[in-house]
Amino acid sequence: LGLDVTRHGQVEHKDRAMPYFKQELLVESDERKGLDAKEYQYALANILRITRNAIDEAHQAHQLDALLSPWDGPSWCTDWVNGDAFAGNSYYWPAAIAGYPHVTVPMGFVHGLPVGLHFIGRAWTEGPLLSLAYAYEQASGERKAPEFKTSVGS
Repeated sequence: LGLDVTRHGQVEHKDRAMPYFKQELLVESDERKGLDAKEYQYALANILRITRNAIDEAHQAHQLDALLSPWDGPSWCTDWVNGDAFAGNSYYWPAAIAGYPHVTVPMGFVHGLPVGLHFIGRAWTEGPLLSLAYAYEQASGERKAPEFKTSVGS
């Protein structure tokens, strides 16, 4: 496609290379201060503290081996105008921010589309978390090989 990115993040031939989605967010992020900026370091420290405390406190208060949360809904089609259309809300993001282990396994289907179940652990609990997720996956029998259908109705 001849992607030539200029010094300012503009792409030559963008009408052919990116007719639907541009790179505005990439350009905006490039214009921000670096990762060493005081504001970034302050925000990073706060969000790490908040997410880690929330996960650790929930595990400790209820003597849990893992936090479980359903995925936010079945897979969606990407809209050529608006992009992704999230179907709901789920609890995987605190683990991602905290840097804590997280695994999602198949939980079932909604109108033929897969939905998952999140398992979230505390720091350094990858082994036990994977064991729990695997045990659930085997017991539920919900994992099915993907089918590559030509349309939603087929």
